[in-house]
Amino acid sequence: MRVDHLAAPLGIGAERPRLSWKLAASTRAQHAYWVRVLDAGSGQLLWDSEKVDSPESLVVPYAGTELGSRRRCEWRVKIWGDSGESEWSEPARFETGLLDRSDWTAEFITPDCDEDTTQSLPCPWLRREFNLTGEVVSARLYITALGVYQAEINGLHVGGDILRPGWTSYRHRLCYQTYDVTTLLRSGSNAIGVVLADGWARGNLGFRPRRNRYTDRLALLAQLEIRLVDGSEVRVASDGAWRSATGPLLASDLYNGEIYDARFEFLGWSAPGFDDHDWAGVRRLDWPAALVAPVGPPVRRIETVDPVTIGTSPSGKAILDFGQNLVGRLRIRAEGGSGRQITLRHAEVLEDGELFTQALRFADATDRYTLKGAGKEEWEPEFTFHGFRYAEVDGWPGEIKPSDIQAVVCHSDMERTGWFKCSNEEVNRLHENIVWSLRGNFLDIPTDCPQRSERLGWTGDIQVFAPTACLLYDVCGVLRSWLADLAADQLPDGGVPAVIPDIVSDDLPAISSAAGWADAAVLVPWTLYRHYGDPGILDAQYGSMRAWVEHVRRLAGEKLVWDSGFQFGDWLDPTAPPDKPYQARADRHLVATAYFARSTETLCLAAGVLGNTSDAREYAGLAAGIKQAFRARYTPDGLRSSGSQTEIVLALEFGLLTPDQEPSAVDRLVELIQQEDYCLGTGFLGTPGICQVLSDHGREDVAYALLLQKECPSWLYPVTRGATTIWERWDAIKPDGTINPGEMLSFNHYAYGAVGAWLYGTVIGLQIIEPGWRRFRVAPRPGGGLGWVEAHLESPHGPIDARWEQRGDRLEIEVGIPPGATADVVLPTGEARTLTSGRHALSSRSPKS
Repeated sequence: MRVDHLAAPLGIGAERPRLSWKLAASTRAQHAYWVRVLDAGSGQLLWDSEKVDSPESLVVPYAGTELGSRRRCEWRVKIWGDSGESEWSEPARFETGLLDRSDWTAEFITPDCDEDTTQSLPCPWLRREFNLTGEVVSARLYITALGVYQAEINGLHVGGDILRPGWTSYRHRLCYQTYDVTTLLRSGSNAIGVVLADGWARGNLGFRPRRNRYTDRLALLAQLEIRLVDGSEVRVASDGAWRSATGPLLASDLYNGEIYDARFEFLGWSAPGFDDHDWAGVRRLDWPAALVAPVGPPVRRIETVDPVTIGTSPSGKAILDFGQNLVGRLRIRAEGGSGRQITLRHAEVLEDGELFTQALRFADATDRYTLKGAGKEEWEPEFTFHGFRYAEVDGWPGEIKPSDIQAVVCHSDMERTGWFKCSNEEVNRLHENIVWSLRGNFLDIPTDCPQRSERLGWTGDIQVFAPTACLLYDVCGVLRSWLADLAADQLPDGGVPAVIPDIVSDDLPAISSAAGWADAAVLVPWTLYRHYGDPGILDAQYGSMRAWVEHVRRLAGEKLVWDSGFQFGDWLDPTAPPDKPYQARADRHLVATAYFARSTETLCLAAGVLGNTSDAREYAGLAAGIKQAFRARYTPDGLRSSGSQTEIVLALEFGLLTPDQEPSAVDRLVELIQQEDYCLGTGFLGTPGICQVLSDHGREDVAYALLLQKECPSWLYPVTRGATTIWERWDAIKPDGTINPGEMLSFNHYAYGAVGAWLYGTVIGLQIIEPGWRRFRVAPRPGGGLGWVEAHLESPHGPIDARWEQRGDRLEIEVGIPPGATADVVLPTGEARTLTSGRHALSSRSPKS
């Protein structure tokens, strides 16, 4: 049971949330439902849908009494299916947050001191004590900050989240969190304390790093609401009564790392009775942005990874290899004399046995901890993260043992939804590399890379990767939040900044309307709608989607060909010089016009879903006109003379050619691939669709040849070089073992991992027919010498399983279909069957026979 895609959410921001549920495996289909929502405290009935004849179980809108702020609800559902009426479900809960700014009596507060904010500063610690005259029945902490924060009550951490409140377009939307802190409070004296750090709001940010992008003052907004056993209520809010100081956290920066001196720790600082008489006061700060509840999961510590080897570099430093390129930080356990400083440096690869740090650009990626000398000390940075496989340790007291240092993996706490495995272990490693790159780059927003001085929400990267991301994890919440920022940061003329949240338009305004990048405004919402079956996503983003298409319409003019302005083009085409990643073989204006057609046609579909028939007609006509103009300008010969794989891929993928032009275009694409000895000749925009285009036109043989190619450039080449994530460049490490001298050199960059959508959609054959996977296709396309392939997908309706295996001259297929869903199974022979929920086994003549 889900509320706005979240399980038992606390502090949602919706007055009328949408309710979803999955059916039990014993139920084949739902014919009707009945939902009851009650006030969890009083038992008052807030909504009784009564029996509704409908198979719908996704995002059913709440239609009862207005909930208002702080409403704690309990809801149940029963359904009618093939076996009759079910029992009522076990109750699920949700709670609304503070839905109106007037609900806040707290004020933003900042330390009452003057600061030189041109440089990193010690982090502020804020605290306040208060008294409760009775037993606590319930308590909620509503909290946010400019910067990032960690809260404690009576010496105990609040929640298991990190890097809160996350990164949004702070001037428009600032997320707040809601925590149940009932068990942390007690009758009598209590204390609350909060540590602030620069984070995204004040720290170094951008590929041209500078500080104070959003503010030059860190600030806290906190409102603790407590209900006592006698019915009275107590509110403790951030105001002028709080105290502030600096302590052991001498500097904290997302790019550069943390400096922590344990000798300056405040023992008991967040507990009552602490002496803060020499602490400073606070001052109020105005911040007008809307306060919004999160729609996605928080960032958390997900798992720990032990080092696989501990060695020594040529310079004499200890080097730890964790065996996996990951995102997070180190947790250390050390014992030594007071004042000894331990230095931790991070990098993704080694060069000549030393950390290769050139790829970090301006990021120091270094943490420093000074021991207090009080026995065994344990420490982990709190407000930074690094992308690394290797760590260099200097200043360690004695010999490092494997149990002394662990890597802590951090990312948005999303639910894993997709698994893929086959008989080829190198393909399996490729799939795992895609998964790890998603994990490392979904840290509150979808970023391009997690290690260098960048880590930005590049629109083009997620535009191409979103279809794969939706298969692997439940990314709905992360991307819904990011899309809200996209709409908030969209320019008045409809242009879309190249990164969201937008911190680059002021520096580089020319890149704010680039094809394939800004088209994320249209294509990512459509991808989410298809996967999660939620038209509300389209409704929320429709104004932004339409504004972007209209912006390009003005740029293209009456000719309907977009041939002006800056374009990234087919970024990082393998032939692009190391210092000129935009210099691709594909005509950048052809690419731009192709995306103009694609987004316009997608906008037409979205208008149809939302019932906007006039817009649907208008944009259908516009899309047809763009396609005609595209053919007249770029494909009079059907691309028979094109020298670019990407040009042909986009023309075929986006349906821009006439039916009689397509066969010769496919032949030319195959010819170009053969000329490259079955290596890829595509960059960020051409790579995602190349295998799918080949498969759609009967050339699975060539698609599999590309998949299984091990020479550079190919997907498996990095695997042969020991990669554990997806590289930004095909040849980040060159065949001779040297590291590419180019500037674009991330070893954890998910864009080329977009091939994952083809692994699921064609190799195993899982394809959406109706949004939310209510109806889907299972059409496996064996090839490449694979003996078997299997996949599991947790869809919005429940688990989908598929497997095929070659057994002699037969292809054995197994399919698991969730309750309420239907699958059209298409065998390689062309035979088709429609199956409903349950497990099914089928056999077909092998394509080889």
